[in-house]
Amino acid sequence: MTYNFNEIDAKWQKYWAENQTFKAENNCDKPKYYVLDMFPYPSGAGLHVGHPLGYIASDIYARYKRHQGFNVLHPQGYDSFGLPAEQYAIQTGQHPAITTAENIKTYRRQLDQIGFSFDWSREVRTSDPSYYKWTQWIFIQLFNSWYNNDSNKAEDISELVKVFASEGNANVNAVCDADVEVFSAEAWQNFSSEEQQKILLQYRLTYLAETEVNWCPALGTVLANDEIVNGVSERGGHTVIRKKMTQWSMRISAYAERLLQGLETIDWTDSLKESQRNWIGKSVGASVTFNVLPTTNNQKPATISVFTTRPDTIFGVSFMTLAPEHELVSQITTPEQKEEVEAYILATAKRSERDRMADVKTISGAFTGAYAEHPFTKEPIPVWIGDYVLAGYGTGAVMSVPCGDQRDYDFAKHFNIPILNIFEGVDISEEAFSDKDKTVIANSDFLNGMNYKKATKRAIYELEQLGVGEGKTNYRLRDAVFSRQRYWGEPFPVYYDEHGMPKMIDTKFLPIELPEVEKYLPTETGEPPLGNALKWHWLQYGDEAKIVSKEEFENSSPSGRLGGALELNTMPGWAGSSWYFNRYMDPTNIDEFASQEALNYWKDVDLYIGGSEHATGHLLYSRFWQKFLFDKGVVPVDEFAKKLINQGMILGTSAFVYREEGTNTYYSAGLAKDKNVQPIHVKVKYINASDELDIEGLKNDSEFGEDYKDAEFILENGVYKVGRDVEKMSKSKYNVVNPDDIVAEYGADSLRLYEMFLGPLEQYKPWNTAGITGVHNFLKKLWKLYADDNGLKVNDAPATKDALKTLHKTIKKVQEDIENFSFNTSVSTFMIAVNELSTQKCTSKAVLEPLLVLISPYAPHIAEELWSQLGHETSISTAAFPEFDASHLVESAKNYPISFNGKMRFTLELPLDMSKEDIEKTVMAHEKTQEQLQGRTPKKVIVVPGKIVNIVG
Repeated sequence: MTYNFNEIDAKWQKYWAENQTFKAENNCDKPKYYVLDMFPYPSGAGLHVGHPLGYIASDIYARYKRHQGFNVLHPQGYDSFGLPAEQYAIQTGQHPAITTAENIKTYRRQLDQIGFSFDWSREVRTSDPSYYKWTQWIFIQLFNSWYNNDSNKAEDISELVKVFASEGNANVNAVCDADVEVFSAEAWQNFSSEEQQKILLQYRLTYLAETEVNWCPALGTVLANDEIVNGVSERGGHTVIRKKMTQWSMRISAYAERLLQGLETIDWTDSLKESQRNWIGKSVGASVTFNVLPTTNNQKPATISVFTTRPDTIFGVSFMTLAPEHELVSQITTPEQKEEVEAYILATAKRSERDRMADVKTISGAFTGAYAEHPFTKEPIPVWIGDYVLAGYGTGAVMSVPCGDQRDYDFAKHFNIPILNIFEGVDISEEAFSDKDKTVIANSDFLNGMNYKKATKRAIYELEQLGVGEGKTNYRLRDAVFSRQRYWGEPFPVYYDEHGMPKMIDTKFLPIELPEVEKYLPTETGEPPLGNALKWHWLQYGDEAKIVSKEEFENSSPSGRLGGALELNTMPGWAGSSWYFNRYMDPTNIDEFASQEALNYWKDVDLYIGGSEHATGHLLYSRFWQKFLFDKGVVPVDEFAKKLINQGMILGTSAFVYREEGTNTYYSAGLAKDKNVQPIHVKVKYINASDELDIEGLKNDSEFGEDYKDAEFILENGVYKVGRDVEKMSKSKYNVVNPDDIVAEYGADSLRLYEMFLGPLEQYKPWNTAGITGVHNFLKKLWKLYADDNGLKVNDAPATKDALKTLHKTIKKVQEDIENFSFNTSVSTFMIAVNELSTQKCTSKAVLEPLLVLISPYAPHIAEELWSQLGHETSISTAAFPEFDASHLVESAKNYPISFNGKMRFTLELPLDMSKEDIEKTVMAHEKTQEQLQGRTPKKVIVVPGKIVNIVG
């Protein structure tokens, strides 16, 4: 019997698929356990060895819980909408659905060959109309809801309409737009339908508004902050500018406090929680209003509202700073300053919000020429604009206190703005910015002598007395822009009526499917790609509806007609990934989001594993949607994942050749140090274990064209040595290792074990293919423990004491490791156990059978094969996890070191319960003792029971 891992892998992967071994049942009598991986996006490059790290960890845990008797839901699917597929479609003309399907096929093959225990009967794809039907349904529910601060939850918009009709909006405590005007019940009833709908848009949880967005002209779409790197698009490296556009937004800000408090109820990593807390950014302070002093006779009265966490420093305000995009800028800027201000605004538009927030060194701004009035001193305060202030954060304006804020201080020094020192006894220097407790105000009687906490309360009181401020809690979290100018995304279930007002399509007509288009680029008039659709108007008469051309709609009878132009934007990538974990519970349900029966059984995710890069975007939006769906009574819990673990990253070892600047000459690494060279990535497949380059292979690689054909390679000691560095695995760095190659050469179990063996799950670790031979040799040794050339060696011989000890210490350690997610130390434990059992020549089925169950979550293919060879007709995944018996680890005897005058001469095994006197008698009677003494009588015999015997004399 030989260990033919390729045949074994194929055999059991086929068996699992045909028998649906890992299919979970809803409402099973077993306790439930839900293990989830973060949604993968199926890229054209397929998987590299870094991708499966988290999947292997979750798979080990899922298999372990099955052994423990749980009904385990371990599903997989694809986040299959996205910009990369669309960009490829633009370049090639191939429909994104085709390339996405091909990519999914590759991913599925690669995932299957690694032996994951996914329940593929529950697979979902966000680009499947049967899935995004329910994403559209959720959008409609959000549109038809508002957030009631009194009940602290989302409620149906119809209830708000009733309040408006009976008492107006003066007493409505809602999360809504800042500029909502107060109206009476009578006024509401006299508003036109169009006016009422505009007002309701100010309250809805998803709404249309003009917002500042990251616009990428080259891609023709809005980008999220996490799609921008170093000021350019992550996809293609294109310029991104700030631009105002009318967009759909999600009122996630309504849930800011609940999102913050909910973190206390879930077992997520501290670093991830802290990221979310920082993103939510709760601040307690005051809202203050400054009147803008008129500069011309016809200037409209204007006020600047600011939020500050330090109202006690209000007497230190020496200027005000507005975000360049602030709506007041154009209104208050004087003619003399107009040219400078407009030039600055244009320059700022080219910087992303992330860059502006991160840049603490660059100081830039422009004076508007306008002044605001200090609410207490009535002194004029110059109003500037600066890109360190963001329009979307707070009010887009700050009262600048140079003696209390580093950026304000730097700005004031740069532009020579006066600095008012309100920190008594503290120099205006960096010390002032940290020594906040010394806020003893010298130039305001009502604050003088107070520390900052008392001064803050008093300042708020005085502001309220003047009617120019109030205490307020603010959040950094802003409403999420929900529109994308793309083709390959979920269509909105929205049409616009004759007044241009958005209307929701009746849910019975969902899904609204993506239309075919000839071009995936924006139209010639700048509309999103859906503007290229020949038919994209909604036409409805009663229960009959269809999508028609603009001409057909306009020529249809207006009598009883509903409809209009459909929304041209599509939803962002995070739409489908914000609720997929719930759909897995009941993925084929065509009548419901998921049945209440399924939702109440599975409830939530017990273990979620994924990358830390999703700490804010995906996870914050998912928690928001979950809480909203909980408010609406759709889901039974308001947090979707109890425990979340961030796996680290497997890094690639890149290889570099060194080209002399301005030439086509490449110097070997050892010769390049003193040269003016440029390091260039080359494919690691052309590098051997000694870091030597296959020059001919590189020269003949068609991907590089003529780059290396005529290159001169300067060798050292007859070979070309490359440079090496550990970096993130990336196709662009040519350091990607394909798991297909590893599985073909070493088997899936070797790959699984090696990825776990590399180090703790949460850490970053470098990949080294040469290291996999160690775990591969272990698997061969494991096989030899069970079988040799003559067949199976396992028998019914009783287990020895030593073998049982090895087994049970392994059971204890592996169970502890799995439950602590210390998978790397489990692999070491297996190696120790197999070495010990091999030395003991163990063949006992009583030991070797449970050992297979221990190993099977890590190396399921070899475990299934040997389990079958032992005579089992069912999968090892159905076997119970071995129970630890501590009695096998209790020592009944001690191997005593026997010393003479402090020097150990031999050892002697004696029962641990032997008395001190009996130990002495036994040792003294032993032949080796007599040999050492040679007839002498010792002066004394020291016996420490359970430790040592020392004969002195």
